[in-house]
Amino acid sequence: MTDTDRTHAELIAVAEAWAAAIVANDSDRIAGFMAEEWVMVSESGVSPKADFLSLVASGDLTHSAMDRVGPARVRAYGDTALFTARVTNTAHHQGRRFDADEWTTDVFVRRSGRWECVLTHITPAAPEASERGV
Repeated sequence: MTDTDRTHAELIAVAEAWAAAIVANDSDRIAGFMAEEWVMVSESGVSPKADFLSLVASGDLTHSAMDRVGPARVRAYGDTALFTARVTNTAHHQGRRFDADEWTTDVFVRRSGRWECVLTHITPAAPEASERGV
């Protein structure tokens, strides 16, 4: 196995374990995948780690599904890696259900031999061309 293959496999495993922690609604497990400086960038702006984790810990934000659609794109540049994938998820925010189909890009940095996410960027996936009538 090449170093590139090993890194790809490591990041796939990290992403899958992180998704499982999110679906388990376990803020402590979720935090274990995030660097202290982690932020999420979305259409509503930049959200810090503490805000996201407090929503999960309070039960105001829960997830019942988080699934990768198709293969992930993984690119490593030394101790920094980009992980891009299409993800569908079902969440509840203050009791209201949300279903999302999003493209996510996670920026990981390898520190002390483990990968930590420093930034997550999400954007809604566009309807497939056939759904748009194109």
